[in-house]
Amino acid sequence: MATGSANKSLGDAATCPVCLEYFTDPVSIHCGHSFCRACIDQCWGEGEINFSCPQCRDTALERNVRPNRELGSLVELVKELRLQAGKAPEGEPVCERHREPLKLFCEEEETLICVVCDKSKEHRDHLVLPIEEAVQDYRVQIQRRLQSLKAE
Repeated sequence: MATGSANKSLGDAATCPVCLEYFTDPVSIHCGHSFCRACIDQCWGEGEINFSCPQCRDTALERNVRPNRELGSLVELVKELRLQAGKAPEGEPVCERHREPLKLFCEEEETLICVVCDKSKEHRDHLVLPIEEAVQDYRVQIQRRLQSLKAE
């Protein structure tokens, strides 16, 4: 069973560098880097003439993607290992998507998120705090409201 830095490296190998999620329908491009098919399609757009790799910036003259079935199998294996091993210590909540500990609070969504979610497009522009700071802020708000209710 993979542990420590090997576990992190395995997770990184199964993660698309564009969306920072596990690969979905992984494809390889001219330079050998891999991306989700939807991510590379979005990066390259419709009317592009030269196709540059989002990771190394190497340019190709034609749009050429090859399915990467081996990487797809690796992603499924990593997901299964993470589900079995559980990444967080006993009792600590984990992200259902990434199996990472929920250590951050998204103020806009008012929900707990992991560090991978924080970097994703979904939360990228949101105000995100460590859970401890969010708890303190909400504690102060609750105490103010309680005092106002008592005064009434």
